[in-house]
Amino acid sequence: MLAAGKSPFGSTATAVATADPHTAELPLIGGWVMEETLWSCTTCRACMEACPVFIEHVPKITDMRRYLVMQESRFPAELTRVFRNLEQKGNPWEFSPNQRAAWADGLDVPMLADMHAQAEAEHRPLFAPAADAAPGGEPPLLEVLYWVGCLGSFDARNQRIAQALAGIFKEAGVKFAILGKEESCCGDPARRPGNEYLFQTLAQTNVEIMNAYGVRKVITSCPHCFNTIKNEYPEFGGNYDVVHHSEFLDYLIKSGKVQMAQKVEQEITYHDPCYLGRYNDVYDAPRAVLEAIPGVELKEMKRNRNNALCCGAGGGRMWIEEHNGRRMNQNRMQDALDTGAPTLAAACPFCTSMFEDGIKGKDAGDRIRLMDIAELVSLSMRRDGQPVGVHAESLADPGTSTNTDPLATGGGVGDPGKEEPPSLATP
Repeated sequence: MLAAGKSPFGSTATAVATADPHTAELPLIGGWVMEETLWSCTTCRACMEACPVFIEHVPKITDMRRYLVMQESRFPAELTRVFRNLEQKGNPWEFSPNQRAAWADGLDVPMLADMHAQAEAEHRPLFAPAADAAPGGEPPLLEVLYWVGCLGSFDARNQRIAQALAGIFKEAGVKFAILGKEESCCGDPARRPGNEYLFQTLAQTNVEIMNAYGVRKVITSCPHCFNTIKNEYPEFGGNYDVVHHSEFLDYLIKSGKVQMAQKVEQEITYHDPCYLGRYNDVYDAPRAVLEAIPGVELKEMKRNRNNALCCGAGGGRMWIEEHNGRRMNQNRMQDALDTGAPTLAAACPFCTSMFEDGIKGKDAGDRIRLMDIAELVSLSMRRDGQPVGVHAESLADPGTSTNTDPLATGGGVGDPGKEEPPSLATP
């Protein structure tokens, strides 16, 4: 027989209470697969990586979530606000789209709309024409679009990474621009939890805007944006050359456009983001960037590359509180602490948010600090005692934080007023 039980996610979950489930007609969701199991998944693909018979668990979990969300409106209560904000504001929080470029104030970061107007006035192409187009004509104004993403745009900690990366681009002579208020969420926080209609709305809007500008190449520091734009936007007509910032930094370093000016005597351990590694097989570029920094000694965690432990933020779990067991970010933080390295390098804003919280949860602020690979490159490129392209005042006051609400980023990254500027000083 079946017994009905109350789910912590605000819906009725069915528990199996029969000694012989093969003789009962069980529903798939709530019978064979419990709702708690579906919503606990971070979509990290570790199960698919380990499965000896190549079962694709994650797409099936996402499909079942899609049924619950689209057909029955049953999902964790925390996602209600996330879905509403994505629909109304184009980001998971309640920030106005007009604030998307606030992180770049004073950094002279070009807006794509302004560059488009300049290109038309000068009768020049905005981006390089397609490979099959006739050669000749004026050189394009831009090489790449920098897709900042929601965390890079609005989260205080991740704004610093966006500032560091923009400074590196300018120092290296990269011709880039950002969409600013025209950028919306890529849609990953909608599709992974199952809100397919909302995802497609966001994706179609972004594709229409980028295609209207003739965008060819996209650089992003967010593996979730990277995976979505690269692998999922083509079905909506968005065909772009999408490059993660670790790959682009590796290119800039190897081509000599970025040169390290300051030696860094540090042991550093690196965390592989799931949506960069297991989803897109990018493992070597981030390590090559770190190893190119003079004095860096890379110390691998026991679980690394395709065996790396997830930070806990994927699959919409960034916005869903953990109720059972140990927090995943603290589990992964212990892996980093076990290496003895004083610096943990990240390459994902989701991971950055989770690990800042994990450091606080483990009370490990005196043993390890977290830095994105772009921040490490920027610090090694110091000029006149400060990181390239970042104003001292912007380091001291990172701006508005999304983390006043503990549910905003899966626990938050702390009080921005108490955060220290990026530093390689021994903690």
